[in-house]
Amino acid sequence: MKKKQMELVSNYMRDATLRHALNDLTRKTFYFDFESWVTNGYFEGDYIPYSFLEKGKIISNVSVNRMTFWQNGEKRDYIQLGTVMTAEAYRRKGLAGKLIEHVRSRYQDRCDGIYLFANLDALNFYRDCGFAEGMQYRYRLKQEYAGLGNDHGSVFRKVDAADAAMKKRYMDTVRNSGVNAALEQTNKFGLQMFYTADMENVYYAENLDCFVVMDQKENTLFLQSVICRKRIPMQEILKRIDIAYESLFLGFAPCEESVGLFEAKLYDGSEDYRFFYLGRQLQSIQTKRLIFPELSHA
Repeated sequence: MKKKQMELVSNYMRDATLRHALNDLTRKTFYFDFESWVTNGYFEGDYIPYSFLEKGKIISNVSVNRMTFWQNGEKRDYIQLGTVMTAEAYRRKGLAGKLIEHVRSRYQDRCDGIYLFANLDALNFYRDCGFAEGMQYRYRLKQEYAGLGNDHGSVFRKVDAADAAMKKRYMDTVRNSGVNAALEQTNKFGLQMFYTADMENVYYAENLDCFVVMDQKENTLFLQSVICRKRIPMQEILKRIDIAYESLFLGFAPCEESVGLFEAKLYDGSEDYRFFYLGRQLQSIQTKRLIFPELSHA
């Protein structure tokens, strides 16, 4: 009997058998599982795996994430690569490199650029694949604006995860959110729900009809996302944060009118990642002092 050869498979997230095989490799490599993300209806087709399949197992994978952004008022169509992984027994055989080259040849003339966030132990791999290493900017609230004070009587209250009506309101707002960042993902529903489906860090201010995602670590507050159907001045957001903090960092780049509230510093990803890219348009992430929203990382 002829031996079954390795084959390239793609765009199979609605195929339960192949998806489970991808999930198996994902759990072993990155220790997370996205099965419930698909079965609960958060996957909408913008995450496209390209994988080598052998004997029913996914042995190597590179996933394409189609990303649409408003970048300082202009539409940009980017491709973000994610879940780049190879089963341990098949490593150092060039499989991931072949998948990246396949994806690159397929997409580089159909988008404004290709980027990814590399694990620190894979930097030379991406350099060898031809990616340039870039920098982003991270924004910290200036000390004089900390605790602006609330004279409106309304603050952000943590959403009850068991409140189905509020969760639906949140999901509807995510689908129809306005631009509240200098680099705002417009097709954010899938990734936003990947991070926030449990509603653990979601807050709501009724008089603004606005949601935020916030996370506090010791005395530092991380404002990760602003979700509202209209544009809200950052001062109005900050006034309604009823959490004591010493430092506040944004998980996105503020709109132009709010930049003066923050200190902007070059950011290389610290101990988490490094930013790599292909395409001249993506040079603007550094030159325009931007950062990809934290909740847009695939």
